[in-house]
Amino acid sequence: MSTECSPFDHQRRVLLNMLGALALGPSTAIVSAQSTERVIDIVATKFEFVPDEVHVSLGETVILQFTAPDVPMGFNLADFGLRIDVVPGSVTTLRLRPEKAGSFTFFCDVFCGIGHEEMSGTLVVS
Repeated sequence: MSTECSPFDHQRRVLLNMLGALALGPSTAIVSAQSTERVIDIVATKFEFVPDEVHVSLGETVILQFTAPDVPMGFNLADFGLRIDVVPGSVTTLRLRPEKAGSFTFFCDVFCGIGHEEMSGTLVVS
């Protein structure tokens, strides 16, 4: 049994994938188009990011994919001028390509209860 598809079937699959990605939103379309980029899942939960340390290579493009099971959260990576809201029940994506090496602190900037002040993590770029 052959696993090859005809040119028509291939074009139809590409079109359906593009339409599906666009229906889910522009950020999903970007992630789908850039399938070689590494996706890093981060859960923002009371009162921590899991994982709380993220390692990436200098110049590597990654997709940070956030979820929040409890309450609305924020993600702020001030050294790169990046900030997003993380809303329960949805996935929020952020594309990152660090152009400087080092350890950078990220933190929650949406008050999420007592313990919020300690909610931070580290991006390590090497």
